[in-house]
Amino acid sequence: MQPPSRRTFLALGLLTLTTACTGHDPTSTATPGGPDPDLPVRLRAVAATDTLLTAYDALLAALGAQTALLQPLRAETAQHRAALAYGIPAASTGATPGTASPTGTPTQATLAALERQTAQSRLADLGAAGPPLARLLASVAAANALHAAALGAPADQPTPAPTPTPTPTPAATPGTAAPALQKALSAEHAAVYGYGVVGAHLPEDQQRTDARAAYAAHQSQRDTWQRLLSTLGATPTPAAGGYQLPFPVTDPAGATKLATHLETGLTTVYADLVADLPAPHRPTAATALRDCALRAHRWGAPDTPFPGIPDPLPTPTTPN
Repeated sequence: MQPPSRRTFLALGLLTLTTACTGHDPTSTATPGGPDPDLPVRLRAVAATDTLLTAYDALLAALGAQTALLQPLRAETAQHRAALAYGIPAASTGATPGTASPTGTPTQATLAALERQTAQSRLADLGAAGPPLARLLASVAAANALHAAALGAPADQPTPAPTPTPTPTPAATPGTAAPALQKALSAEHAAVYGYGVVGAHLPEDQQRTDARAAYAAHQSQRDTWQRLLSTLGATPTPAAGGYQLPFPVTDPAGATKLATHLETGLTTVYADLVADLPAPHRPTAATALRDCALRAHRWGAPDTPFPGIPDPLPTPTTPN
C-alpha cells in the first residue's frame, strides 16, 4: 500500500469557481469609474455573437417546426452574448441579437462553419483581453466548438493550437507562469492515471478505443506542460505514486462515469489556466479546454453554455 504522503485525491470535479457577487462585471479589468480596457475585445466578441444569432434565426425561420437541435444552441448563444456584453451600455454594442444583416438563409453546414470560425476569433483575441475576459472567451470558444460538432462539423477541426515558444519576458517568468502550469500538470498526471483505470474496465469496443485515444491525448498534454515548465526554468512536478479515485470503478458504467468526471473537471482546470497564464501561452490552455469539453461530451457529460465556468455572471444581491 502506498504511504499517505505519496497519494493524492483525484478530485478534479470538486474544483469550483468562487466569484464575489459584488454587482460588477466579473469579466472586466476596468477600475471603478474608469474606462474598460477590454471594451474593444468585448465589442468584437458581441458583434461575432450577433452574427451567429442572426444565422440561427434565419435557419430557424426556414426550417419551421424542425428546430429541436437549433433552439438549445441558439439559447446558449444568447447566453454567451449576455455574458460578453454584461456591463456594456446597450448603445455601444451596435446590433441587437438577430438584427445583423444576413447574407442569405444558411444551411446547417454553413452554420457549423460559422460556429467554428467564431471560436477561432475568440481565441485570436485571448492575448488582447484581461485575464477574466480571456477565461470567458476561452470558455465560449469551447462552447462554439461543441455547437459546431453538434451541427455536424468534422471532429478533427479546428487544428489544435501549437505550443508557444516561451520568451524571457517578465510576464513569462517561472514566478508567474509556473504555479498555474504546475496545477495543470498535476491534473494531467491524475488524468493519465485515471484513464489507465478507465481502459482496464471497458470491453474491447469503440469505448476502449476512445479511452486509448484520450489516454494518449492526456499524455501528450502532460508532456507539453513538462516541456514548457522546463523551458521556463522550473522543475515539473512528478506524478504521485498513486491516486485515490473519487468513487469505486468496477465495471464499464463506472469507467464511463470516471472518464466523464475527469474531462469535466479538467475543463475547470483549463478555464482557470487561461486566466492565470501570460498572453502568449493562453491559446494552448484554451485548446486544451476545448478538447476536454469535446471529450466530456462524447463520454456523455451534459453540455453547459460555459464549459469550465460554473457561473460566469454574478447573481444580483437582494437589498435588506
